[in-house]
Amino acid sequence: MTTTLTEERAIVAGIPYTVDTGEPLVNETFGPNNVQRRRTGRHELRAVTVQNGRSLAGELSLDGSGFVLVEHRTKMKNFFDAEELKAVYYPEVIQLIKDQAGASRVVMFDHTLRSGDEGEREAKLVREPVLSAHNDYTEWSGPQRVRDLLPDEAEALLRRRFAIIQVWRAINQPIQSNPLAVADARSVAFEDFLLAERRYPNRVGQTYRLMHNPAHRWVYFPRMRRDEALVFKVFDSAQDGRARFTPHTSFDDPTSPPGAPPRQSIEARALVFF
Repeated sequence: MTTTLTEERAIVAGIPYTVDTGEPLVNETFGPNNVQRRRTGRHELRAVTVQNGRSLAGELSLDGSGFVLVEHRTKMKNFFDAEELKAVYYPEVIQLIKDQAGASRVVMFDHTLRSGDEGEREAKLVREPVLSAHNDYTEWSGPQRVRDLLPDEAEALLRRRFAIIQVWRAINQPIQSNPLAVADARSVAFEDFLLAERRYPNRVGQTYRLMHNPAHRWVYFPRMRRDEALVFKVFDSAQDGRARFTPHTSFDDPTSPPGAPPRQSIEARALVFF
């Protein structure tokens, strides 16, 4: 697909949507460190305007759009060190989410490292950027994650509002290729979602894939730096008009310079209680 630079505040790029063919949708993760993937279903690239989120200061919030970009310095030295991640990065992210969401308790439970370099993925057993508009949790799998991870407390916790919030950032150089685009939650109708089964070696979950709707408003933050964090909500049990799901996807940026370094990023996931 041909992509073109439009005005300074936006680009036109191809967003990979899922087409509803009626077939069951399955995403399967397997192999060493669960880095290999298979999926069913048909995707299509739709040319859409992707706004530069840096020009939208004051318009974005976790409960409104579903996401926000914040300055957030990290003391991490090596994001590929699993022990350092848990000792240093997890506490940093917990505090960040508490501050941004006004949460009383945050439980970090997962992270995913991604690289756009095939050799690095094979050497370090990390995953590739995901070129598919999706949301990580569904009406069923959000609460189920609480039951999976906190079985003794789950039923009491589920009687109150909770959310699942993710934090995404560059881990080395500024992101110049395959950035992350997020859809403004206010522009996405629940009918735009398609249910997909998510298979892991030890459990089965669910995600939503996104069908095209011209009402969708896409946003990205060009050249995200290591000291910035994109905080976005992928589930909220509250049904009072606030953002509940925030679809997102990697995409091919038409403004990426020739020879741009492959993307290196991390996304961290947390259960958030209020």
